[in-house]
Amino acid sequence: MPKVTSKLQLTVPKAIADQYGIRPGDELQWIAVGEAIRVIPAEKINLNGQERTVKERLELFDQATERQSRRQAKAAR
Repeated sequence: MPKVTSKLQLTVPKAIADQYGIRPGDELQWIAVGEAIRVIPAEKINLNGQERTVKERLELFDQATERQSRRQAKAAR
């Protein structure tokens, strides 16, 4: 179990980081939920601070897929 350092930093366990695709330099949103704290990768948060809808996430995925396709086509030339 990770411990909070004297600088109030916390290490994300590798298994959790791998499962949720968290990488060094990623931003995380901390949200108080009653007696618990939710930690959400920033890319899953929209500009209103709310979790993205399935439709929003699918649109972002489609945009990323299109960008990747363009990069691969450019690299193939």
